Amino acid sequence: MGSGSWSTNVYAAAASYRAATGADPFDYSARARRGARSDWKAHPSLDPKDLTVRESRDSDEHPDSLAIAVLFDVTGSMQSVPRTLQTKLPELFGLLLRKGYTRDPQILFGAVGDATCDRVPLQIGQFESDNRMDDDLGNIFLEGGGGGQMTESYELAMYAMARHTSLDCHEKRGRRGYLFLIGDELPYGKVKAREVRNVIGDPLTEDIPLTRLLPELQQKFDVYYLLPAGTAYSGNTKVLDPWRKLLGQNVLELDDLDAVCETIALTVGLGEEAIDLQEGLDDLADIGSDSVGTVGKALAAVARRHTPVAAAGSSLLGEAPSAGAPGTRAPGTGTTRL
Repeated sequence: MGSGSWSTNVYAAAASYRAATGADPFDYSARARRGARSDWKAHPSLDPKDLTVRESRDSDEHPDSLAIAVLFDVTGSMQSVPRTLQTKLPELFGLLLRKGYTRDPQILFGAVGDATCDRVPLQIGQFESDNRMDDDLGNIFLEGGGGGQMTESYELAMYAMARHTSLDCHEKRGRRGYLFLIGDELPYGKVKAREVRNVIGDPLTEDIPLTRLLPELQQKFDVYYLLPAGTAYSGNTKVLDPWRKLLGQNVLELDDLDAVCETIALTVGLGEEAIDLQEGLDDLADIGSDSVGTVGKALAAVARRHTPVAAAGSSLLGEAPSAGAPGTRAPGTGTTRL
C-alpha cells in the first residue's frame, strides 16, 4: 500500500459533501450501531482476522517511505479522539509535508478495545499516502465498550504491529517507524494466546509477557503513548507510571485533546531531525494552531533527548559541521537515526 498523494482539496470536498448531506464522518459505525449488538464487527478493510501483513513500501512515487501508525482506544470517553483526528488530518499532513518534516509519510490508523468483553477489540488499517487513510479512519467502528477495570487490549495491538507489519524504512534503511498509542488506560500484562487465536487467527500456543514483546516491537517502531485531557483517567498516576516504566519519556500528557495531530507531527519532525522544538512550535503558530503551549509542554522531554550534543573538538561557538560529515543529515532527508 502507500501509493497516491494526499490532497487537502479532496478531503475538503468530502467533508463538504458530508456536511451537506448530514452524513456522519464515521458512517460505518453509525449504521452498524443501529443494528443488533450481536452483528457488530469490524469493517472488512480494518478486520484483523487472518491478518497477514500491513506493508509500508517504497515506490517511484514515494522512494523514502516512513511508516507512521496511529492506534487509539475507542472505549468510553476515548470515542472523541478519532473524531478529532478526522477533522485535523489536513493540519497533520500540512506539517509533515509542507513543512518538510518527512518526504514520504505513510499513515496507518487503527483502534483498540478490550478483548475480554468487546465485540470488536482490534481494528488495523493500511499504511496509506493518500486520502484513503481518511476512508480507513471513517470506517472505524466506535464501539464505546471496555471492561471498566482501567485496562484495555493495547498489548494485542502491539502484538499485531510487531508481528504483522513490514516496513521498507526499517528493512532497507535501518530506520524505525513511529507508533502512537492514544488512550487513557493500561495494557494487560501479557498477550494472551487465546485472544490472538480468536481475534487475529495466529496459532499462538503460549502467552507472551508484554515486557518480552515490547523490545521486538521497538525494533520496528519508536513507540509513544499519548494520554489526552478530558478522558476518564487523564493525569492518573496509576495509568501514567506503568506506561512510563515501559516507555520512559515517550509517554506524553496532553492538556488539550485538540493537540493530538500537532503532537504527532512534531514528534515525527523531532525524530527525523527536521526541526528542533522551537522551530516546530513556530510552525504551529504559523498555521494558526491554538495548541502551541500544550505541544511544547508535552514534548519538552522528547526535545531534550533530540538536542544535538557538540562533538569533541567542535567550536565553543557551536559551529556546525560541514555538510556530509559523519553523523549529520539534512533536515527531512530520512537519514538513519543513530
